[in-house]
Amino acid sequence: MNWNTKITEILKIKYPIIQGGLAYLAYSELAAAVSNAGGLGQITAMSLESSEALREEIRKVKKLTNQSFGVNFAIGQHGRPYSHLLDVAIEEEVPVVSVTGGNPSPFFKHLEGINVKKLVLVAAKRQAQKAEELGADAVMVVGQEGGGHLGKDDIGTLVLVPQVVDSVSIPVVASGGIGDGRGLMAALSLGAEGIEMGTRFIATKECVHANESYKQAIVEGKETDTTIIKRTLGAPGRAISNKWTEKILDIEKNNGGYEELKKYISGQANKNYIYNGDVEGGFGWAGQVMGLINDVPSVEELITRIIQEANGIRQKWAIC
Repeated sequence: MNWNTKITEILKIKYPIIQGGLAYLAYSELAAAVSNAGGLGQITAMSLESSEALREEIRKVKKLTNQSFGVNFAIGQHGRPYSHLLDVAIEEEVPVVSVTGGNPSPFFKHLEGINVKKLVLVAAKRQAQKAEELGADAVMVVGQEGGGHLGKDDIGTLVLVPQVVDSVSIPVVASGGIGDGRGLMAALSLGAEGIEMGTRFIATKECVHANESYKQAIVEGKETDTTIIKRTLGAPGRAISNKWTEKILDIEKNNGGYEELKKYISGQANKNYIYNGDVEGGFGWAGQVMGLINDVPSVEELITRIIQEANGIRQKWAIC
């Protein structure tokens, strides 16, 4: 079956499936695997220590695939400079860039006159409208079911996506709570032109930087085994529930500020869990979709399964 949508046309991909930025996890192996399987793979720029490290990852992807791919910029990470990294993406002629968190205006200004497709992750209708005004080619809309950083209003994907679709003229990509062909078809029925998945791609063979215990926690966990941290900082994010997140919530409940929380919400605490499997000394981001994840397939197996399931639904709808 043909899977052409506005988002596949814009990004020059076979299937309307985008891999999320995944801090500390989205590198060349995963990005290339997703792109080779027909989706859009992405590298996470802000998790890399230098511009040359990003250049190396981009060149690795180019050696592993001749398909379209992107570089994600999580610009909300404590105001860390990113222009030198964006310059590398421009110099290496990366076909797609995406931006999450923070004010995207300087990001777009830096890209003026550059032939690159621009995606923005948003969590509210007004954010989507602003992204369109700035010149985004598409917006990715994350509902409160998603893993990692979310919007402040706790609006679910089922409600948020059609709201955004009705408010902008550029293509919309649905994110949050999506991990199979049913989620893809649900997103398309809401008016989206594709889906973005984060948690589902962590539990794949090519997400080589994720510790096996992290993947197993996603496979074995239920949708109720996540919690929202960092609400008091105005930067809510969904993580797997453990003693570490309980400590974070306890500090927040007792009005602890950033200085008291800093140790517990740091990138190092995140890496302790996702790289080293230290479930007592860190945390791992994950969405409620882990209640639908039961295995760790290859990326190709996963995307093939999603498309086969979605095709089955399309055939069923055609005879109804």
